[in-house]
Amino acid sequence: MMSSIPDSAAVAAKEYFLARQPILNREQGLSAYELLFRSAAGASASGVTDDLTATASLIAHASDLGMEQVVGDKLGFVNVDAAVLMSDFVQFLPRNKVVLEILETVKATPEILARVMELQKAGFHFALDDVIADNEDVQKFLPLVEIVKIDIMGMEAGALAKLARMLPGKRLLAEKVETQAEFERCLALGFEFFQGYYFARPVILSGKKIAPSELSILHLMGLLNSDAENHEIEVSIKQDVTLGINLLKLVNTPAIGAKTRIDSIAQALMILGRRQLQRWLQILLYAKPGKGSHGATPLLQLATTRGKLLELLAQKCHPQKRNMADTAFTVGIMSLMDALFNLPMTEILTQVSVADEVEDALLKRGGFYGELLKLAEAIEHLDQSLDRLLPSLDELDLSAEDLNELQLEAFDWVNKIAQQV
Repeated sequence: MMSSIPDSAAVAAKEYFLARQPILNREQGLSAYELLFRSAAGASASGVTDDLTATASLIAHASDLGMEQVVGDKLGFVNVDAAVLMSDFVQFLPRNKVVLEILETVKATPEILARVMELQKAGFHFALDDVIADNEDVQKFLPLVEIVKIDIMGMEAGALAKLARMLPGKRLLAEKVETQAEFERCLALGFEFFQGYYFARPVILSGKKIAPSELSILHLMGLLNSDAENHEIEVSIKQDVTLGINLLKLVNTPAIGAKTRIDSIAQALMILGRRQLQRWLQILLYAKPGKGSHGATPLLQLATTRGKLLELLAQKCHPQKRNMADTAFTVGIMSLMDALFNLPMTEILTQVSVADEVEDALLKRGGFYGELLKLAEAIEHLDQSLDRLLPSLDELDLSAEDLNELQLEAFDWVNKIAQQV
């Protein structure tokens, strides 16, 4: 029997935390996001993934705001249980923007299989979630799904290889990939997609040096932080022609909101000011032109999302203090530079001067900015950090609804940036 979307879904959406977790392809480019919704009232995440109200809230939220604001030009993977599959409100989702993930708790009954086939004919695409063994239900679902997700955490290499061989013809997605070695092992086994934060974890390399082009940007960031004259900043930028060209391209993106085209470094300094120019230099560090979609790497997406979210959180907490919002952006985007350079954060901070409060946030997660950073990191790892979110929000005097609204604003801004770099 079909069920309709609960009347309270839109209201309930305010009581949930939303997270988007990146899904990468074999070239480590961003392909999609898994969208997670968890109850803000629950003390634990257990049992929430198959909760009808949680998924209904996500669907109502996505329909109301537009899926593009959440995932941009990527796909969104959405968890569905038996109740959601049999409901009529699942069709509120845009079928060209989502992949429906059939949870491992769903039994392959004749009724469920018929419903999946019906939705398939309507244009929906399916993945099978959390496959850890080749059982009867898996075999019944396999002809109806395109992607099979395998949770590799704790799985021995031999068992993983055996399971992968049992799924010929399916596009395999490895989830909970936490190290570069795990990524490479799954890559060798033919996995096509990868979910996990291995790309955001530094692989500290002995003797690693920062590239000259990156040192130029760090040097400029230091000049902008200091009382250097505008002329000195202009000269420094002009010494690196590629840097100047890329910087001008970036500051002319729609996200900057400039009313006229910025054609020179001097004009960029005059119109943007030092703090804004520093922001674009920070973004430029993460951009890899010519790689992936628009050169927007997953690390760029994550760093800019953190930066923008921290900026918006600081604005919300201290609306009269613009400088605090700018500092918060810097903390967010610099928080992943150890992964970008594969160097300890302490070493990176010897290359670029930052305020004491920024250093305290980056090294110790201390102070106001450290609290913002801890909140951003917790929402990224929603399933593991749900119990830490409410205390962090209470500390900042913010609500779950505040966080949702600011995240969506940050996602929208980052999506626009990603199309330009």
